[in-house]
Amino acid sequence: MNRRPTLLAALALTAITALTLSACGSSDEESSAKDSDKIAGADTGGEKSAPPSESSASAAAGRPKIELPSDLSYTFDWPKTGDKEKDAILADGEQSIKAVDLAITNQDALDKGYLYYYEGEGAAVTQKFIQNYVDHKAGLTGSYRFYAPVVAVGKNGTGSLSYCEDQGKAYVKYLETSKVKKTEVTEESYVIYHTSLKKNDEGAWVIHKIVSERGSAKCQP
Repeated sequence: MNRRPTLLAALALTAITALTLSACGSSDEESSAKDSDKIAGADTGGEKSAPPSESSASAAAGRPKIELPSDLSYTFDWPKTGDKEKDAILADGEQSIKAVDLAITNQDALDKGYLYYYEGEGAAVTQKFIQNYVDHKAGLTGSYRFYAPVVAVGKNGTGSLSYCEDQGKAYVKYLETSKVKKTEVTEESYVIYHTSLKKNDEGAWVIHKIVSERGSAKCQP
């Protein structure tokens, strides 16, 4: 997974097989996404969706409560679609992102929060990604921006969500020393993600597959 700033050289290698799965560029989702030069809205916010409150998000369908430390902040420039299912995918997508960061914060590669939102292949590669942070006693700090979502609802409770992430103000923090590894903003700070989702028995949209591309031209400001 290319999500989150590079931890260190050892993690960079694992990231290839972890959540970003940048080596899996032959996936149908990523290939279709490359048909256009830019994702619409990559440098414009559009009408922002109201962020779901932690209480409402966790209460619906038995979703886990996601509480993150104050040194982590998020901006979701995800416009409303007016479609009930599409907006539900966006809401659960937001919580799934935060759930991974909570697992890193908790230093628990089997944290129940993210396991609620990831199943199958998606859960397996996410576990490896989180475990790298646990092994190196590293956490996260800073701010993240997510934008330019493209969401679709398929048949039989399936869906997809693609989006961009700006990691320019996000950093790795080593927990034993509290040292923050700050990096310069480059084209590599922008990542595109493509996820495949299914609606579970509780009505939540969970991720089964996720691929990404760091330095994507579609997400450059």
